[in-house]
Amino acid sequence: MKKLINLAILLAFVPLLFLTSCKEDEPDVVNAYTTLKSYMVTNNLDLPALAVSWIVDPKSTNQVGGCVDSVTGTIPGYTIYDIRSASDFAAGHIKNATNIVLKDIISTVTNTAIAKDAKILVVCATGQTAGQAVMALRLLGWKNAVVLKWGMAGWNATHKGLWVANSGIEVAANGNLAETNPANWVKTAAPATGSFDEPVWTSTSTDGAAILQERVQAVLDAGFSTADGAAVLASPATYQIVNYWVSADYLTFGHFSGAYNVPTIALAGDLIKAFDPSKEELVYCYTGQTSSIATFWLNVLGYKTKGIGFGANRMVYTPLKTAYKATYPGAKNWAVATN
Repeated sequence: MKKLINLAILLAFVPLLFLTSCKEDEPDVVNAYTTLKSYMVTNNLDLPALAVSWIVDPKSTNQVGGCVDSVTGTIPGYTIYDIRSASDFAAGHIKNATNIVLKDIISTVTNTAIAKDAKILVVCATGQTAGQAVMALRLLGWKNAVVLKWGMAGWNATHKGLWVANSGIEVAANGNLAETNPANWVKTAAPATGSFDEPVWTSTSTDGAAILQERVQAVLDAGFSTADGAAVLASPATYQIVNYWVSADYLTFGHFSGAYNVPTIALAGDLIKAFDPSKEELVYCYTGQTSSIATFWLNVLGYKTKGIGFGANRMVYTPLKTAYKATYPGAKNWAVATN
């Protein structure tokens, strides 16, 4: 009888031994963020390194491919991708541009074997969505990809509608939206930024390059949207807001009440820890174009960020224009194609 009892006890422990053995064989869950961060630092993919000469102005023709051919409306030397809707593209586009959707930018340049050192110009309606595509390209090695500043609204007056409606170039009331709610657009000192833990997420890959490609495509697939500046102005305390420009301008032109001032976003010096990965944070700049490239870069790293559409151009256009600070200048009226 005693032998039977001992045998029963032994049999009861056998499954536990197998479970323990299996558990020991399971690999530890690795935070893919740390692998990606290390890869990006090693390969000079920090935001300040990527956010250099990333935008060209159609009104300054010496910046775009040497010059714009004013007769043909072409830009020599550039492969041009227009990421607007098919209907907007058909209504008028830069000659020789190819119409694609945002999420296909990487697969398109890959499948057409565009060289990593090729000059690529990405065009959208206002220069904001294009920032997402250009940051995606730059992260994956196409370092000469650039945004057409102001988008088609800067190229030809036929397409200026969105900028006119969201800046003070023609409608001052829209351009100085901050005046409608002065209590929520202030010139007070910046609140202290926090220092938060890094994002935690996993990947099916363990290689930094593969993780980066996976993350870039995931952010492209998620699409691009911006926060409405009017809604943010009405209730800024509802949001986590980051002002992404120099500290002097934060006070000179004002800012959303409670907005943090983060003039440099970077992995270096752990400056990125000013962002809370557990919350969605809104980032704004002068025009919405710089915040577009910054938010894409942040989201690739696992943060949850969104730009505020048209930036401060919608809030305080007139003071910015008076100070010659990044305001929509109207269109150059270069030629457009419709075929």
